[in-house]
Amino acid sequence: MSKKYAQLAKDIVEQLGGKDNITDAYHCQTRLRFKLVDESKLNKDSLENLEGVTKYINNAGVHQIVIGTHVKDVFDEIEKNIDVNTFGDNHQAEKKGPVATVIDFVAGTFQPVIPALSGAGMVKAVLALLMVFKVITPESQTYYMLNLFADGVFFFLPMILAFTVAQKLKCNPILAASVAAMMMHPNWGALVSAGDPVEFFGFIPFTLANYTGSVIPILIIIFVQSYVEKFLGKVIPKAVELVFVPMLTFLIMGTLAFSLLGPIGSVLGGYLATFFTYLSVNASWVPAVLIGGLLPVMVMFGLHNGIAPLGVMQMAELGYDSIFGPGALVSNIAQATASAVVAFRTKNKKMKQVAFSGSITAYMGITEPALYGVNLPKKYPLVAAMIGGASGGLYAGLTNTHRFATGSSGLPAVLLYIGDDTMKFFWNIIVALIISAVVTAILTYLLSFKFEKEDGIEEIPEIKQVMLSDTRLSSPIPGEIIPLSQVQDEAFASEAFGKGFAVEPSEGVVFAPFDGNVVAVFPTKHAIGLLSDTGVELLIHVGLNTVELKGQYFEALVEAEEKVSKGQLLLTFDIEHIKEAGYSTQVPVIVTNTPQYASIKIVKQGSIDKNEDVLAINV
Repeated sequence: MSKKYAQLAKDIVEQLGGKDNITDAYHCQTRLRFKLVDESKLNKDSLENLEGVTKYINNAGVHQIVIGTHVKDVFDEIEKNIDVNTFGDNHQAEKKGPVATVIDFVAGTFQPVIPALSGAGMVKAVLALLMVFKVITPESQTYYMLNLFADGVFFFLPMILAFTVAQKLKCNPILAASVAAMMMHPNWGALVSAGDPVEFFGFIPFTLANYTGSVIPILIIIFVQSYVEKFLGKVIPKAVELVFVPMLTFLIMGTLAFSLLGPIGSVLGGYLATFFTYLSVNASWVPAVLIGGLLPVMVMFGLHNGIAPLGVMQMAELGYDSIFGPGALVSNIAQATASAVVAFRTKNKKMKQVAFSGSITAYMGITEPALYGVNLPKKYPLVAAMIGGASGGLYAGLTNTHRFATGSSGLPAVLLYIGDDTMKFFWNIIVALIISAVVTAILTYLLSFKFEKEDGIEEIPEIKQVMLSDTRLSSPIPGEIIPLSQVQDEAFASEAFGKGFAVEPSEGVVFAPFDGNVVAVFPTKHAIGLLSDTGVELLIHVGLNTVELKGQYFEALVEAEEKVSKGQLLLTFDIEHIKEAGYSTQVPVIVTNTPQYASIKIVKQGSIDKNEDVLAINV
């Protein structure tokens, strides 16, 4: 399945500085994540220009590459090109600030657990539906077993977290899970239920506390265990290390867990529960509004990784989540709606496809393709989505809407709001989603009349089919060749409209670079669409944002559907006046049907005259 991404994987590793420069590699639902030895070896521009890479982000020392929902297939190929198991201890740890360190620790601990929590949450949702439609009753064995399927993850959450914390802190995850198992042993549960004081060796008191489903205690315990284990590994001879390190770890950590660290964690968890309860009663709207409105920004900076676990902690303490879930859900639906409206409004064919597919995945809870491919580059959909998300979050917060299980934050997650023998939270989240979607749709639609128009990039109309063949494309303008990556416009520089090149013109003239037809002359005369007799669809865009000049300083000498010959004068423009008006005169020359070709390469650098070959276009 992943073989088709083999070349992409090799290219990514190469642009990261090679396998010897990679100390760690993992992935989440849409992104590859790397840690590097030497960041100076990273080639950011080339990395972002790779076909298949949506965005590159550097956050808290973690180099993130947004791929999409097929990220696992790409990662499978990445693993064949690196050996992360040989890295880590041989390199000096990267220095981070306290905030970045905490976020990195929390994210590394909770992200691996998300699939299990999501699966358990959806089982809970199915159980709730079966109860609502009276398919089963609470007295049935089916109810009993389905509840067991879902609760297993939450009951044994300390063991699961112990394993992931140990992986993050680079201590033995099996020993960590084993310490957590001690705290969840049914015999300890029996002692807690009995209520009789427990004293270890007759003088060390063990506080009677139940640790099943808890979060804070195990985080503290394994943090301490990582240092204990490393210390034992240094002082115990290698010949007997296998026996004595585990034994002493169990004795030391078992004693500390039941007497000191576990009780401290329980007290902190109790304070956290009190805080959550206070927030739910006195300011229930605050978390939903903040997360509903600001989640896209949090995602961009990785801050959501430090906030999302609060929902898990609240679930462990109170049995529901009102901190993260409602705000995340309305925010994602707002992102999806904004992208869908862009798909409806944009006149650019490639952007329309990206926006449409991005909206579908965002409705399912994966927003990165919509965020980085559409809403962030265009900006106005992002603003509309943040306002819409905050509006939906306000309603969800004021109605104290909460979910009864953790899971994805897409449309299927509405089922997680069925619980406590009531449907009111389900209907409340539906209303919140409608508010979020409607507000976002209206704002995106209204803003599109300004910003889509200012784009100046319109889809070249469909024309008759032409048999494609290899082509050598000459420059339509004399001047200096510029790679697209250096164009002062992100849409062109990212090759969102297709591959090609740009020219810094030395004369204000545009000639036909081939024999063909004029497909479109834009009303503002700043751009022209052509079709060659060999099938090349070409957009020549004179200047950046020059649509705002409304045709001033431009003159078109041809009309749409007119037949043209190579070297024929098509447009003229006044370079000096355009510059004096404050506009760049860079001229992007874009092959808009790029996907139909196997390769498009620049074959000429530096100064160029008209009719000199610049691109080699091969089928």
